[in-house]
Formats: sequence, C-alpha cells, structure tokens
Amino acid sequence: MTKIAMVFPGQGSQSLGMLSALAKEMYIIKETFNEASEVLGYNLWLLIQNGTEKELNKTSKTQPALLTSSIAIFRAWKKHNGKMPIVMAGHSLGEYSALVCSDALEFKKAIKLVELRGELMQLSTPNQGGAMYAIIGLDHKMIKNVCKNSSQGQIVSIANFNSPNQTVIAGEKNAAKRAADECKRSGAKFVLLLSVNVPSHCILMKPAAKKLAKILDNIDFFEPKYPVINNVDVKMETSAKNIRYALVRQLYNPVRWTETIKLIAEQGVECILEIGPGKVLSNLTKLIACNLTAISINDPVSLKIVF
Repeated sequence: MTKIAMVFPGQGSQSLGMLSALAKEMYIIKETFNEASEVLGYNLWLLIQNGTEKELNKTSKTQPALLTSSIAIFRAWKKHNGKMPIVMAGHSLGEYSALVCSDALEFKKAIKLVELRGELMQLSTPNQGGAMYAIIGLDHKMIKNVCKNSSQGQIVSIANFNSPNQTVIAGEKNAAKRAADECKRSGAKFVLLLSVNVPSHCILMKPAAKKLAKILDNIDFFEPKYPVINNVDVKMETSAKNIRYALVRQLYNPVRWTETIKLIAEQGVECILEIGPGKVLSNLTKLIACNLTAISINDPVSLKIVF
C-alpha cells in the first residue's frame, strides 16, 4: 500500500480564480469558503474569483484565502478519495493548514488567527518597506555571507531553505535589494523579487511574534491526528505548548523546507500530495528528493487519483 504525505503551501501560491474548476464539481469548496466568510465578515470566495491581485496579495487577505483553499481541497479529497497521509507539513502559513487538517486546530479559529497574523506581520514591516527574493543556483553559505556583507546596518537574512538549489532572503527593502544584486554578481542563475508585501521569517517579524504569542495563548490546540512536522525545528510536536511555541518562533526564523521533505522521505513515504492552489511545493519536492512522487491536488482530475 502506497504511503502518502500531505503538504500545504504558503504565501505565493495564491492566484485570482483559484479552485474555480473544482468548485463547479464539489459543493464542499464553496461551503468551506462560506464558513470562512462568516468569520471574516466579507465574501472571501468573491475576493479570490473577482477581486484584484493587489487586494488578494495583502497579507491579511492572502493568509485566510490560502488556508481556506487548502482546507476546502482537503475536505473534497476526504469526500471523494479518502486516502489519508501518515504525516503532514506546511510551508510557512501552510503549517496552520496542516494543523487544521490534522484536527489540532479548529478551522474557524484558524481563519481569524491567520488574518490577525497577517495584520501583525504588516504592522511590523519597516516604513520604507520590506522585500523577499528567491535566489536560484547559489550555495546557502555564500548567500548567508552576502546577506551579512550587504546589510550595512540594516536587516537581511535567509528566510527559506526551499531546496538545495533555491533559497529565499528577506529583510528591509534596500538591504534585500543590495543582497539580491550581490547574489547575481556572485553567480546566481536566477534572482526573483517575490509578490509579497512583508519580509517574513526574519528578525523584523519578532515584534509580530511577541503579539502573536499572546493570541495563541488563548487558542486551544489538540494532539494532531496525523503527525505534523513544524518549520522551525523540523520536529513532530504533540503538546499544545510546543505547537504554540513553534508557531511563534516560525515567524522570525527560516523555513527549513529541504530538511522537512527529507524527514518525510525517512518515514517511508512514496508520494507527497500538495493540498492547495499551484504546484510550488510539488516542484520543490522534485528538486529535494527525486525518488518521491509529487502531485498537486487542486482540480477535478487530480482529485480522482487512485493509489
């Protein structure tokens, strides 16, 4: 029997019109968005179908939109297919999706929680702005040194270890730009400015993390039904206290995604299903562990996959 894992994407996977084809066949998609809209006080489905990219890309809107998309797909998968994973993980925001799908966190509470998380992150962004860049084809150690040399009294550091060949940096706008330019000069094959409006997973987010910690103290967490690997320690926690602590530190520490996929592979997993819009994590899986099958589940065809 094929052992599967499920992974859930974070910011950057959103797009206008996402899940429209799946919603036509599975009523549970819109039903899930209706639940989220009741909590948020606005029509979330209308935003992702007919809104503007500028509005959708606001962190406080992106996070509920992606969380709800992943939960909706997971529910559709359970209803249509039923094959469950032996382990879960989520990339950044996706860790909240994993916790919800593992019954460690209630969906409606998670919706409000990630909206507040996005607002806190936005408030912690420097006045001159922040930026994140994906760096392709440059050694992690070299990128770390580039960030150190490019800071010039400002903040820029590695935010995501996405694959052996892909790293994301984050920080104050000018410092991040200097570091990105230096990465190009140092031999990076490709440097891309990401479509996000906050510099996640760097020390700039520590004020947001302190406020988030107080909010999390009032949220009930339960032992996950399926093990969830966290971003910050690459560990499977079961206690509410440890899950909360990991979520707080995740906000200002790098996402260790390469190690996460390797740990998933060590569990005997043969196939990783990406539960969410896009195929960012599926593409990263192929770069990290070529022996694993990676499939994006977000349309009527992928929902019918048989193991």
